[in-house]
Amino acid sequence: MKKADRIKIFTTKISAGIHKGKKIEIPDIFTTRSSKGILKESLFNTLQFDIIDKNFVEVFAGSGSIGLEALSRGAKDAYFIEYNKRAFGYLERNAKAIDSSNSHLFYGDSFEKFELIYAMVKKSPQKTYFYFDPPFATRDGMDDIYTKTISLIESIEASVCEMVVVEHMTNLDMPSQVGQLTLSKRKKFGRSSISYYIPTEV
Repeated sequence: MKKADRIKIFTTKISAGIHKGKKIEIPDIFTTRSSKGILKESLFNTLQFDIIDKNFVEVFAGSGSIGLEALSRGAKDAYFIEYNKRAFGYLERNAKAIDSSNSHLFYGDSFEKFELIYAMVKKSPQKTYFYFDPPFATRDGMDDIYTKTISLIESIEASVCEMVVVEHMTNLDMPSQVGQLTLSKRKKFGRSSISYYIPTEV
């Protein structure tokens, strides 16, 4: 491997559940950001036991640290989408090492693959958690990534969804209503924030 091709590998651990302590490898690639530990802890403190036996979809999955944590904590099945070839390779390794039987991996563009996964979870009797962590829009070619992400969320029906969680830049004002979902709360973690959407009460 050429020196220029070498990538630094970081590791984190599953923090709770049946796979607690197992390592997740995270490649230091510009397309992959590891969610901060405090952010991930806050997320799962919010979800708690509600994710047990539910579906979990991690869009822009990277190394899969959020979805694999959800599986460890009792989610029934987790679906991952990642378009970067190297990152997807680490996602495959992590899923195989932690929970291959309940991990469903999809290689490709999130905006193209989402409809396929959505059709799958729509057939499930269990409701689904959707986690969106799009690359920060400060990079070249990413100017419309949040607009496109919001369009995906608009396609999610309330009857299919338990909750949509969006990790995003703190300076971005997320809408209070997206399709059939309503913003229920937002938490800030420095440059990153998490916004939680739940089905709108009729």
